[in-house]
Amino acid sequence: MTSIVLFAAVSALFVWISRHALRKPDSHGFYRFFAWECILALVLINFPVWTVDPFAPHQLVSWTLLAVSVFLVVDGLRLLRREGRPGAARTDAELLSFERTSQLVTSGTYRYIRHPMYASLILLAWGAFFKQASWTGAALASGASVALLLTALRDEAECIAHFGEAYAAYMGTSKRFVPFLV
Repeated sequence: MTSIVLFAAVSALFVWISRHALRKPDSHGFYRFFAWECILALVLINFPVWTVDPFAPHQLVSWTLLAVSVFLVVDGLRLLRREGRPGAARTDAELLSFERTSQLVTSGTYRYIRHPMYASLILLAWGAFFKQASWTGAALASGASVALLLTALRDEAECIAHFGEAYAAYMGTSKRFVPFLV
């Protein structure tokens, strides 16, 4: 019962954060909302075993994915704020404040991957999955991954519209989620 109440409360927060994007299905935030929901459900389902047998092989895989996830989100936010110079020039209501960048960020983690924060969420989903693998968990982690791929594709279209040829060129020198691979 507590998990259901917590899911409803956090989902309400996600709805509020995503309220503008949910009204605009062609925005990247629309798909990101569904990824957040899948990840939230997965974390709540596996939370009871989060620290059980912390050095088991599946837990070590999970902890590794979660640690890389934290690094990517922290570094991605730092670079967006410092080099992206979010400002009032971008008025799209569905963008979160740190997404309203005025400069294209292509250094640090962004030199290798275009979407470190979406990659972070994918790693979070799979890290939560490995806490206790199940068919339900696999479905939720896969759902989050697909939603984040759709998020990234929409985000790329938005970035091309905003940054133009500079972003198209950047796409040719970076990967979407995994350096040197994807």
